[in-house]
Amino acid sequence: MTKLTKRFVEAVEPQSKGHVVWDDELPGFGLRVYPSGKRSYIVQYRSRGRSRRYTIGLHGVWTPETARREAKALLGQVAHGGDPAEEREEDRKALTIKQLCEQYIADMEAGLILGKGGRPKKDTTIATDVGRIRRHIIPLLGTRRVRDITKPDMNNLMKDIIAGKTRVTMKTEKLRGKAIVRGGRGTAIRTMGLLGGIFSYAVEAGVIEHNPTHGLRKPKYQVRDRRLSEAEYRILGDILRQAQRSDRYRIHAEILRLITLTGCRRGEIVNLKWSEVDLEGSCLRLVDSKEGSSVRPVGLPVVEYLEKERPHRTGTYVFPGQGFDNAVGNFPQSWKKLFKDTPLWDVTPHVLRHSFASIANDLGFTEITIAALIGHAKGSVTSKYVHTLDSTLIMAADTVSGYVKALLEGVEFRRNTYTLDRQSRQNAIELMLTESRSAT
Repeated sequence: MTKLTKRFVEAVEPQSKGHVVWDDELPGFGLRVYPSGKRSYIVQYRSRGRSRRYTIGLHGVWTPETARREAKALLGQVAHGGDPAEEREEDRKALTIKQLCEQYIADMEAGLILGKGGRPKKDTTIATDVGRIRRHIIPLLGTRRVRDITKPDMNNLMKDIIAGKTRVTMKTEKLRGKAIVRGGRGTAIRTMGLLGGIFSYAVEAGVIEHNPTHGLRKPKYQVRDRRLSEAEYRILGDILRQAQRSDRYRIHAEILRLITLTGCRRGEIVNLKWSEVDLEGSCLRLVDSKEGSSVRPVGLPVVEYLEKERPHRTGTYVFPGQGFDNAVGNFPQSWKKLFKDTPLWDVTPHVLRHSFASIANDLGFTEITIAALIGHAKGSVTSKYVHTLDSTLIMAADTVSGYVKALLEGVEFRRNTYTLDRQSRQNAIELMLTESRSAT
């Protein structure tokens, strides 16, 4: 034993099996010399009745003086009940964000992660979540240990996504396909919401005790308040009539028209099946909408359109595509082309849905009635036992879709609020009384 100095450490001769030289100044501190000539500093100690050895680091990176100071600190931890070797092993085994995310994806794809309404996430939602995980979360945090993540880390991640640090253009599995990842405010908000769910999953699994996204101040969503004016509805009617004369765009124009007359979501109409159409009940009985199963009242213009088309359509889908019994494809590309270079260039299916709800509001219907018409969570008719819808909902659907249909056909109205139209209200009362007298 001798005091480990730089001169002594570099002068020690390697042996065939390697050996350890102990420092005579600090018990437990030593130099391990390998047969290759490599030298490293170590600490030997006892913890819970076991002899443990901890490697501080290589000579050259560490000097005898810095290694001795580290050894004193480690032995101090041991004196207070610590076990540096075991803690290092735990650190090596600690779950990283990437590993946690891959576990989450596996459980999500197995239907073990519940989404809205306590139901397993849909395939489209899973695909979106996987994209956000692999294009934003893993590139920025993947190598970090889950237990080391703090709220400031979450705040910095959100700022990085907003700033576009994950912006990239990449190829997809489709032929000549590519995905353009831009980042931005909306992406950041949704990604942080997803990450909050992933950390809640980690809390439930016992990986961490607290969710670092809790209490995080996120930007507000930019409310999409674009709606069509009555003049724009008349322009839309012209566009759809022209498109319906084209073999290429006819079916997509009919989809847009049905979205306009129902306020349904894009996917609900594109993937609508004949088995979900209840003409006698004047409703669509959607099996798998965003809110789960949903009964959606539709107006007479929609019923008449579907009645007319039913004898001419074969297969499962109302709007069939190419191939064997598929729903129509390429809809997003088609509606963008239809509206390109027109005053409605910024109109999307969501704008048509929002406009339908706005017209219903203009006509004096309540928020809960409008929610039922468009299948919003707070007003959805979801019971599988509903066979006959409330006549009020059918009347509301008739009124709104009839009003929108008239706008598409170029009609101009002088007033659009039922509550302000006293004559219409009086006519409705007289009609009801007349029908009641006839029945008796």
